[in-house]
Amino acid sequence: MSGIVVPTPSRHVRIDHASAVYAATRAARETGRAAGLPDVLTERAAVVTSELAGNLDKHAVNGSVVVQRATTGLGIDVLAADDGPGMTDLEHWLLDGNTTTATLGTGLGAVKRMATVFRIRSAPGSGTIAAARVLAPGTPAGRAAAMAHFCLPREGESVCGDAVAIAETSGSQTAVVADGLGHGPDAAEAADVALSVFAQNPDRPLAHQIASMHRALRATRGAAIALARITPRRLEFCGIGNVIGTTLNGRSRPGLLLSIPGIVGFTSPVAQVRQAPLADGDVVVLHTDGIDPGWRTAGDHVAARPGDALLLAAELAHRHRNPRDDAAVIALHPDRIT
Repeated sequence: MSGIVVPTPSRHVRIDHASAVYAATRAARETGRAAGLPDVLTERAAVVTSELAGNLDKHAVNGSVVVQRATTGLGIDVLAADDGPGMTDLEHWLLDGNTTTATLGTGLGAVKRMATVFRIRSAPGSGTIAAARVLAPGTPAGRAAAMAHFCLPREGESVCGDAVAIAETSGSQTAVVADGLGHGPDAAEAADVALSVFAQNPDRPLAHQIASMHRALRATRGAAIALARITPRRLEFCGIGNVIGTTLNGRSRPGLLLSIPGIVGFTSPVAQVRQAPLADGDVVVLHTDGIDPGWRTAGDHVAARPGDALLLAAELAHRHRNPRDDAAVIALHPDRIT
């Protein structure tokens, strides 16, 4: 990753019919072409999407797929999840060629072989969560799985009023989540203005970022904003409005990073910057209120396991997203992005 990365909105496909598999595969091809991915890699991402969506259609209950441009290089993410029945012998189905029916790439083994990064978790009765990332050559192996995201519009709409971005700054990475007030084009405009201000100078202190965004957002409906400046050992967090930060480490309860009330561009108070220590394997998560905050106490946190930011994004998109609101998430492993 170099400079600033501003992901485009994600595409969500509910897999409730065989035709939805084709819709998800088409979304992968369209996303790859729009990203400028070479044809051979675009087709590889399409096959990966077809395999994951096809499994949901044949075997799963309440399956869904999210297709989007990757944040860690030129490529495509495919997030797939369902509510059951789950697999009893996951290792068997990950062997190349093992599939219950003939498919384009012959099963999960093909997904594992074709994807740059592939994560999957499944258990009987609890469903399956899977995430695949297809990247053009050149992304360092560690960084390829260092972060994950999604930006999903309210169900039935095509414009997302929530947005995320991440930038390399002096000796650190700085991430931002913006939630334009409400939803639709006006909310998207507010979020875009906030990210444009961020892009002008990602290095500026977090409190100064909020102040600059506040001035620029006065001509919009305003937004909730959260910023995190991350090094492998330290986190600075600053948030205004209903946006949330969390740290996960797998050893203790999730650490909650609270924002203060307000609307950037309308009634923004003086920003407060909080600091927290980080250890190897920690995960930093920022998200808008389109994600149910109860996910932090819902049980096992897949992101607490090293390398599983992608699985966390897939799980949040499927199980904890409010379809009646825009939703955005960015999750990072600080010790893997430097």
